[in-house]
Amino acid sequence: MQKLSDWYDHPEYYEAIFGTDTAKELDFLLEVGRRYGTGGKQLLEPACGAGRLVAEAARRGYPVVGYDISEKMLAHARRRLTPAQRRRVSLHEARMETFHRPELEGKVDLAFNLVSTFRYLDSEQAALAHLESTRRLLRPEGLYVLGFHLTDYGRKKPEHERWVEKLGKDTVVCNTHEGLPDSRLRRSEMRNRLRITGPGKDLLIETHWYFRTYDLAQTRRLFRRAGLEVRAIYDFDYQVDVPRKRGEVRLDSIFVLRPVKNAA
Repeated sequence: MQKLSDWYDHPEYYEAIFGTDTAKELDFLLEVGRRYGTGGKQLLEPACGAGRLVAEAARRGYPVVGYDISEKMLAHARRRLTPAQRRRVSLHEARMETFHRPELEGKVDLAFNLVSTFRYLDSEQAALAHLESTRRLLRPEGLYVLGFHLTDYGRKKPEHERWVEKLGKDTVVCNTHEGLPDSRLRRSEMRNRLRITGPGKDLLIETHWYFRTYDLAQTRRLFRRAGLEVRAIYDFDYQVDVPRKRGEVRLDSIFVLRPVKNAA
């Protein structure tokens, strides 16, 4: 067995796990944009990774801007685009807390980030900077659809999730472990193991990091500070006709955010 580190250096295996619902996710996002936002076409994906949603949006004729900190992910994203799609796509290497394009200010109809990447931002200042910079790029009625896993500070056991997918003749098994949250430091320890087996292949890619933690009250305070209001909350089943009921709290949450009028 060959041991490797950092799953972001291996976008083809990362996508084998997280790329299975791409069309369903984009259907959901576009319908949310029509129901709560402008219904316009200019899209933005912070931390776009290997570009699965960027490519799907471009395939449907949408102009889309994406950025990511990983050049290997961006290279994979560029390779997957057809010549026609490339004319609709602009990709940039940038961090979530510092991305800015003057030509996009007030022009974005729909921004989205769905897979808890927001929790990599390891301080209140970094998270606030990202939300404020994204808000400035949105039209007054534009939306930021932000999905991440909220924290139960009272839980007593680590959390574990497992997925299995096929990639050609290979089998990709993903195990993600989240340790107990530290409410003082506002973080939890994460570990991911990707095991890839197939003809002549046996790989283990192990990645360690910390995620910032948020309960619902902490999340709402942060959104208010950033000048964003919550228009709706959804689960990760992407059923646009079934928003979360008022007062209903679940950990997997997709927040539909819109700029507060007259926000600084």
